[in-house]
Amino acid sequence: MRDLADSIESVEQLATVWRVMALDRDPHADVRDLPGIAIRWADCRFAFWNCVTLTEPGTTTGLLKQRLDEAAEVMRAKKHPGFLWVFEDLLDEEARAGLGDAAERAGLVHAFAGTGMAGDLLPLPEPTHPELTFLRVTTDDQLRAFADINSRAYGFPLEDGRDGLGRSSLWKSQVYAYLGVRADGTPVTCAATVEADDRLFVLLVATDPAWERRGYGEAVTRKALYEGGRATGLTRATLHATAAGAPVYPRIGFEANSPMRFFALAEG
Repeated sequence: MRDLADSIESVEQLATVWRVMALDRDPHADVRDLPGIAIRWADCRFAFWNCVTLTEPGTTTGLLKQRLDEAAEVMRAKKHPGFLWVFEDLLDEEARAGLGDAAERAGLVHAFAGTGMAGDLLPLPEPTHPELTFLRVTTDDQLRAFADINSRAYGFPLEDGRDGLGRSSLWKSQVYAYLGVRADGTPVTCAATVEADDRLFVLLVATDPAWERRGYGEAVTRKALYEGGRATGLTRATLHATAAGAPVYPRIGFEANSPMRFFALAEG
């Protein structure tokens, strides 16, 4: 039987951090915990802040069908689109094998893949990069730059990222959010960490597509971890990586736990 401790930690970290992020965006956000489902839905244009996830270890095929139907119903009731996050290791073998078909029957389509990761890796040495200066996000302009880099990296309209982050005071004070800036003053990469249940959670790592494959994402992630770890004294860190970003994190010291699949509502 698989050891599910790290996978359970991963879904619990999502529920904890996304509750804070959704309520930061909208104090009236839907952050209910239903049987087997955590809703963390700000109902804003930034799709990452609109999240539903399944939470029960050992989910069977029959229960998976029920939970997918319930999750899709929640998503259909919202104004703005978002994602259902499924941590595959929380499903039993039969349910995991049938996840794609079950999601399709519930009216969901696969959006992209990812993986949960964690590691006892702090403290890290202070990072440097020969082409970058690191700036902590403390102003509205810097936060907008952070949002815009994420929008470009993930293919969202710029206004979507700004809608998700632009009104936040939390991100300018309690989140260790950093920009990587080139010598000409251009912000090209970003990453953030935030304290969550005695761990440091990494989120919204992104690099402008015009400046990829230069080590920028790894460098700014190390900076956010370094500063967050130095401020909090925490030694364990967690994150959820997209398939594209996943190869970066083992170099820092993270280990993969549960594979993840992200689903959106089917159109029509």
